[in-house]
Parts: sequence; structure tokens; C-alpha cells
Amino acid sequence: MNQIDDKPPYLLLTPGPLSTSRTVRKAMWFDSCTWDNDYKKIVADIRSQLLSIANCDTRHYTTVLMQGSGSFGVEAVLGCTINRRKHQILILVNGVYGKRMVEMSRVLALPHVVYEVDDDKSFDANVLRHILQENPKITHLAVVHCETTTGMLNDIESIGKLAHEQQLYYIVDAMSSFGGMEFDISHLQIDFLISSSNKCLQGVPGFSFVICKKEPFVELCQNNAKSLCLDLYSQWLEMEKDSGKWRYTSPTHSVLAFEQALKELNDEGGIQARAARYHENQRLLAKGMTHAGFELYLPPALQSPIISTFIEPAYIPNSSKLFYFKVFYNYLKAHGFVIYPGKVAHKNSFRIGNIGHLFPADITRFLSHVQRFIEEANLPEEDIRQESLSLTVDDSPAMPG
Repeated sequence: MNQIDDKPPYLLLTPGPLSTSRTVRKAMWFDSCTWDNDYKKIVADIRSQLLSIANCDTRHYTTVLMQGSGSFGVEAVLGCTINRRKHQILILVNGVYGKRMVEMSRVLALPHVVYEVDDDKSFDANVLRHILQENPKITHLAVVHCETTTGMLNDIESIGKLAHEQQLYYIVDAMSSFGGMEFDISHLQIDFLISSSNKCLQGVPGFSFVICKKEPFVELCQNNAKSLCLDLYSQWLEMEKDSGKWRYTSPTHSVLAFEQALKELNDEGGIQARAARYHENQRLLAKGMTHAGFELYLPPALQSPIISTFIEPAYIPNSSKLFYFKVFYNYLKAHGFVIYPGKVAHKNSFRIGNIGHLFPADITRFLSHVQRFIEEANLPEEDIRQESLSLTVDDSPAMPG
């Protein structure tokens, strides 16, 4: 029997799924029975550890794990917390993931109001107050913390204060920030926080999780689901009654990988140490890419330490040769790195993530290949055009979880 070569052919510089450690991948080599007490204990431990990471008082907060990508968790929260007859949600939008919550609300026929700004802009508190004054039926407010369309980091603390002031239920999509930045969920006055296994906690895809304040959770979600499978309350009740059992088949291998990922978070020094690594990765990346001649899309004040968007230049920096993203992508992939196409509305762009099992040495090595790409830009223009047409990359990937 041939031995498995478990060394990945490239590192993922993406917002998730992302590169994981060998030991996280190795944890999935084992099979588990969903009814087994050992497995259920792992689930119970994960739920407890997530509350600890969020700095929650366990008397007032609980956690629900939900099969599927992060978007399944977001849709479960919207579908279970909003009563069509009693409630209305205000959704803040400055990117694709805010728009996705709007689309979910439309499909679920949930009463909603939208406050949308350009994807390189933050939300204006005065405008937000005005919208709330003009729409007194609003009961919920939802926002994306790190909008990975651009790498924008929204001010969830100020927004949370306003939501609390107005006595609104506060929902935060923290998909791409939880585990990579320090959180105090009670200080931020969040009622429902959603994230997933394959982001900053460095597990693999398979499930999302919701950290929620117990009182509004039970009050809002009991008998209010719009879907059988995405019924948060029933899922939580099953996990509470049967010490970690899921209602339907759970992603056992993803759970085992996540258990290992949480151990590695602790070994690294916790959230503070991981956040410092991500910040250093992003600092090196931004400095190196701008030095190479690429322009960041966002100003530093709005930039997260998770992923950065760069404006696609017309020409390869320091060259008269046209820049083609497909050629750039395939060159980097051939040299061990995968980056991400852009999603901003009005400019061609591309994105580079710096989370996951990535370290400053990896970023430095990546930047050396970017520089080499620029230096090797010596083909005649027509040859580059033909090469770009022959190389393929999915320019419109399904947005991650």
C-alpha cells in the first residue's frame, strides 16, 4: 500500500478555506460514531472552548454548532430569530457578505431594511441613527465584522452600542475575524455571533457555530424556524439533552480536525499570539506588495489583519507588459501559492489572505515570487496575451462559507 503524501502542493493565501497544519489534517484520518460518548464529549468540549474564546459568562451565553458552511449558520440565525409578524431587521451592507444576508432575508420573506454604502466606505453613525428613527419597527440589526470582499473591518463596538441603546437584537457575522482577533462578546453587546470551523480557528470546512445570549436565544428561536434542518433551537436542545449529540449526521472528521485546531491555538499562546502573527503577516504583505508596485484598495484605518485587496494594474509593475490576473495567478500557483480573485464592484482587483497556518517566513517567500514574476516579465505582449487565454482559473469562485 502506497503511503499518503500529505504535503500540500501549495499554500492558500485566501480568506478560507485556508492552509491547515499537518496535525489538523492528520486528525481526520480516524472515523467516529456520532452516537459514541467519546465523540459527543469532544463536541461538548468544543462548545465550551468556543465560549471561553469569546470571553463569555457561561451563565448567560451558549453555543450551537450547525452542519454546513458559515452561510448556513448565518441563514439559521436570520431564519430563527426573526418572526415575520413581529420583527424587522436592519442589515448593514458594504460588501458581498452583507448583500448575502439581504438575499437570505428576501428568500425567507423576512421584513428587512438595508443601509448600504460603497465597499470602501464605513457606516456613518448619524445616517444609522436617522434610519432607525425613520423605521421604528426595526427590532434587529445585523453587520459583517470583517467584510472579506475587501478586507474591511467594520466598527462592531460602536454599532453595538447604538444597537443596545435602541434595544435591538444585535447579530454579527464574525466569520473571518473570530479566532483571529480578541473578542469580548458581552462587552461588544452581541446577541448572536456567527463564525465557522475553517477560518481563523484554522480547522477545515464542515460546520458553523453560533455563540448566543441565552435569554433572547430561547425567546426568539423556540418554534420559530423557517427550515427543518436549520432549526437552531432544536439543534441546541439536542446538544444540551444528549451531551453533544447533533440532530442529524454531524461532520465527524471536521469536528476531529477542529478539536486539534483548538489545541494548536492554545499551544500557540491563544488569541493574542495568533492575532499578533496575523497582524505581522498582513504588515509584511502590505509593505512588500506596495514596494513591488501594487496598490492597496483600502486605507490602513479600514484594513483588517485578515485579507487585503489590491487594485489590478493595467501593466505589470516596472514593465510595459500588460498585467493579466490569470497569468499572475498561475505563476504563483506553480510556485506554491494560491491567491484569490477580486470582488469589488467598480475596479478590477485581486485579494491575498494571510490567515491560517501561515507565518511571516511564508509571506516573505511569497513576496520573493511576486518580485520574480515582475522581473521575468520579458515576453512580447502578444505572447503574454496568448498565454493568458490558454491558462484557466475560476474568476468567479463560490464565495467561501
